[in-house]
Amino acid sequence: MKILILGLGNDLLSDDGVGPLAVRALREELGEIGEVELVESPLSGLALLDLLIGYDRVILIDAVQTGQAPPGTIWRWRVEELGSVRAPSPHYAGLPEMLAVARALQIPFPERIEIYAMEVADPLTIGGDLTPAVREALPELVRQVREQVREWKSSPKKAAGTTTDPEMPGR
Repeated sequence: MKILILGLGNDLLSDDGVGPLAVRALREELGEIGEVELVESPLSGLALLDLLIGYDRVILIDAVQTGQAPPGTIWRWRVEELGSVRAPSPHYAGLPEMLAVARALQIPFPERIEIYAMEVADPLTIGGDLTPAVREALPELVRQVREQVREWKSSPKKAAGTTTDPEMPGR
């Protein structure tokens, strides 16, 4: 089973760097695990399509600012749980739209995509460090992703359960 761990964000923008920083920590902890690739990317929308092709399962790690929970809260969703995105531009597409394009074009796509998103306080300050709550929660995010990978590797046919915070609207 080929697994991709994809850390999204820009580590030059304060809390937005939580995805790439989590991937770096996982790379240090996990080293090389057979058929697990760790990638950092500042891309979004349809630009991610090429990165996901050829994997059986994918974990996306990203920053999110919902205003529904304190910074440092870790959200976990399956991509199927996401609704359509109201984009600020017709050039943008979210993960559900990207999946629809992949299906329409019959592109081999991961059977499973899990999203680990951390609620952040400041995703915009150029050159800023992680805010304290995000920095403190980063090891827990890394632990959860590591455990998901280990679960997938130990029982590749078993469908891992998905958890979401009951406080999240619409869940």
